[in-house]
Amino acid sequence: MGDRNYDLGFTKELISEAASHEGMYLGRVVAQYKDLYKVATEYSEVLAEISGRLRYDSGTMSDFPAVGDFVLVDRKDSASGNAIIHKILKRKSVFIRKAAGKAHDVQVVAANIDSVFICMSLNNDFNLRRLERYLSIAWDSGAVPVIVLTKSDLCSELPSKLKEIEQSAIGVDIVVTSSMSGDGWKELSKYIKPGKTVAFMGSSGVGKSTLINRLIGGDVILTRDIRKDDKGRHATTRRELMLIPSGGAVIDTPGMRELGLENVNLSKTFADIDELAEGCRYRDCRHENEPGCEVRKAVEECVLTEERLASYNKLKKEAKYEGMNSRQIEKEKISEMYSSFEGVKNARDYKKSKNKNR
Repeated sequence: MGDRNYDLGFTKELISEAASHEGMYLGRVVAQYKDLYKVATEYSEVLAEISGRLRYDSGTMSDFPAVGDFVLVDRKDSASGNAIIHKILKRKSVFIRKAAGKAHDVQVVAANIDSVFICMSLNNDFNLRRLERYLSIAWDSGAVPVIVLTKSDLCSELPSKLKEIEQSAIGVDIVVTSSMSGDGWKELSKYIKPGKTVAFMGSSGVGKSTLINRLIGGDVILTRDIRKDDKGRHATTRRELMLIPSGGAVIDTPGMRELGLENVNLSKTFADIDELAEGCRYRDCRHENEPGCEVRKAVEECVLTEERLASYNKLKKEAKYEGMNSRQIEKEKISEMYSSFEGVKNARDYKKSKNKNR
């Protein structure tokens, strides 16, 4: 059985940091509502709202608390009313999406996730291009992706599909499971560790809610049958972090299915294309009709599929990196950070920290 505070992610470092702020208590956001948050402290769970100062200092929606955030609150229980969130502690990973109705603002969907399970069913939901999109987002978040293939009992071409996935998800672990029979459950459980937080990403109807219910040992998350057109219905209606009885925590949020390409890491998802591009004659090769293009050569020799290259170019275009190579993309990211980080030094430190996680 897991230790509650440990599985909430309350490390010695976080407890020490909280202790340095007199009158403050360490907590973690476990649920988010319209204007309130449910925060789990070392002692109990409290409803909380953000302080006026935190609201005033928040320049964008990403500065507001999100499920998974470690925060400092002014009370350990709700005996004297709602708690006040005064500070959000440093995030080690973050999933973001474009804020509704905001042209240039982004919203944090979930924070401080260690592993993200990218779920894809082996029936009509199977889509390599969508998988590449999810992988690009997952790698950039700071979390480690694991591909979970569900409904294997409905697939008669498992070996060939596994081969396709391995070629598109280089170096990523793959778990095959069935939401009907529970096959592969033991293999999936080895990624669920005490003190760690996991999350699920994928289309509706692929079995995410069923797997989460298996993790937490009950029918806490509503599951809905797949429609006749083989497309699922969204079962989750709110964002929530739940403790897993065997240890660890899981974040379930409908926002994970709505993530866009505000942040992507193409160099990990398409490491094979970047490696080929190193051999191109021109550093700014667009891999179209340029002479000496090793990427086009790989396509012609059937080493690389035309579809995978098209997916790479499409994601670059959607992420506003069209025409850039991996080095140029990294440089562009650093340039964009100057407005939100404290100058060149912090931007460089951020880049170094990202490289360490690769």
